[in-house]
Amino acid sequence: MSEEYAEAVLDVVDAIPPGRVMTYGGIAEVIFDRLGRGGPRQVGTVLSRMGGEVPWWRVVNASGRPPVPHARVALERLTAEGCPLTPDGQRVSLARAAWSPAD
Repeated sequence: MSEEYAEAVLDVVDAIPPGRVMTYGGIAEVIFDRLGRGGPRQVGTVLSRMGGEVPWWRVVNASGRPPVPHARVALERLTAEGCPLTPDGQRVSLARAAWSPAD
């Protein structure tokens, strides 16, 4: 993974507003449009290795679940930001919280 790719991922994640989220796949699509490479797994790799300084908790999987090892912390932070969750409180309501840089 190149430094250019990692910086692009971190820039997109850093732009996600409080209370909103993007999926790994959504971020991968944005980066692919810019750089022509990468996918959701590469986004996850960048965040796991270098994502500590960006709002990583605003990135969820396609079902709205935060990363398993950090789910409790992510859900607490999302709740504090007013992010809409599903009734069970375990996932983000993507229909209401999904964000794109084009928004």
